[in-house]
Amino acid sequence: MTRRNDVWASLDWYTVALYVALVLCGWISIYAASFDFDATGAIFDFGTRSGKQLLWIGCAVVIAFFVLMIEPRTYVSLAYPLYIVFLLLSIVTIAVAPDIKGSHSWLVLGPVHLQLAEFVKYGTALALAKMMDNYEFDLARPACFIKACALVLLPVLLILLQDETGSALVFLALVGVFYREGMSSLFLFAVLCAIVYFVIAVKYAAVEILYTPVGEWIVLTLILIVLAYMVSSYLRSSAFFKIALSAAAVVEVLAAVISRYLWAFNLCYVAGALLGVAIAAAVILYFKMMERRLWIAVVFALFSCLFLKSVDYAFTRVLEPHQRTRIEVTLGMKEDLKGVGYNVNQSKIAIGSGGFWGKGFLNGTQTKLEYVPEQDTDFIFCTVGEEEGFWGTTVVLTLFALLLVRIIQLAERQRSVFGRVYGYSVASILFFHLAVNVGMVMGLLPVIGIPLPFFSYGGSSLWGFTILLFTLLCIDASRSDTL
Repeated sequence: MTRRNDVWASLDWYTVALYVALVLCGWISIYAASFDFDATGAIFDFGTRSGKQLLWIGCAVVIAFFVLMIEPRTYVSLAYPLYIVFLLLSIVTIAVAPDIKGSHSWLVLGPVHLQLAEFVKYGTALALAKMMDNYEFDLARPACFIKACALVLLPVLLILLQDETGSALVFLALVGVFYREGMSSLFLFAVLCAIVYFVIAVKYAAVEILYTPVGEWIVLTLILIVLAYMVSSYLRSSAFFKIALSAAAVVEVLAAVISRYLWAFNLCYVAGALLGVAIAAAVILYFKMMERRLWIAVVFALFSCLFLKSVDYAFTRVLEPHQRTRIEVTLGMKEDLKGVGYNVNQSKIAIGSGGFWGKGFLNGTQTKLEYVPEQDTDFIFCTVGEEEGFWGTTVVLTLFALLLVRIIQLAERQRSVFGRVYGYSVASILFFHLAVNVGMVMGLLPVIGIPLPFFSYGGSSLWGFTILLFTLLCIDASRSDTL
């Protein structure tokens, strides 16, 4: 039996059907977003957005065919070479790419503009799968963990040098792969805590109660609570947790009363002192019981404090002014409806005006009057919300959910670590794009400018996701073979 017949016989057609449905929905949405009432037959006109997207779709079909025709072992063999090639091309892009909307991330090849970051994700996913497929690789070993992190962070650095922050952040989604392959859940917990600390510290930095910055005081108190919980869980004593928090609460209430009526001082000093006492107590317990888990609690608390102190510096000195403003608008600290917050505000108006059933196909006023910038690229989801309403967005999100679940199922049934890791890489990247894009369109997340998979206009995004997905289908079609 030929390779071609092997693929068609064992290809997961369910995933292919979901891919086709999403691509067609995306094409129709691009047509709706860029529709011109004065143009006839514009959907097939290669001079329009929808016509060009149809051309990209045709190319994507050809690419998918060739991806399926390649022997799966070839992807294993070419994993590192492709990764290195994409890194070298990223360096070239930094040097030669023109400035397009403040970014130097597009390679101009005649009439074709390619955003290389969309393909670097593919090379990184293959290289990560190849690294973790090594028999001696163990993510629990510090050396292996550092190597895997370096492999992911190197392209992040190069993409950041292209002034493409959104694409760089996508690589953080690969933490899902690390977790599946044995990374401690404490790492994910630390990431979640860091996000919470950052949001609280930034949002309430300028708010003071009793001469105390509310954000810093809340974060210090949260660190104290987390530390008390970790220590009590290691001691297997819920009474310790209750007593520790009760004592801390009494001390802070007394400090607040003193600060209000007797002697004004910063309550953060009190929270910090309590945290210091708690850390000292944990250290004493560690040397008494020699429990490694207690030491983890101490290190966690210390690094949490260091992170808290670095938030202000990172927010005011590291982030660009427009990035700070986007975060402030998302957190409700600013409105800026005519500036940075304009896109999100118009997008929310468009989605809200759609109601449950929507205004109808090609009847979206916000879209047709071009109130929403980038309405056929980063903000394409608002076109679905306005014209198809709640039911339309639900259908689209359901298709994405079915695709993600299916990809995870494909990953789990692989017989090789390479196939499983690569499958989870695809799922993680797709999920991050979906969650962030929909979140920013609805005003739940800052605008960082990443496309909605299979929907946003452009060949680079569509081709990148097509290669990612169909490489997995190719690997899955030959899962009975040894890679």
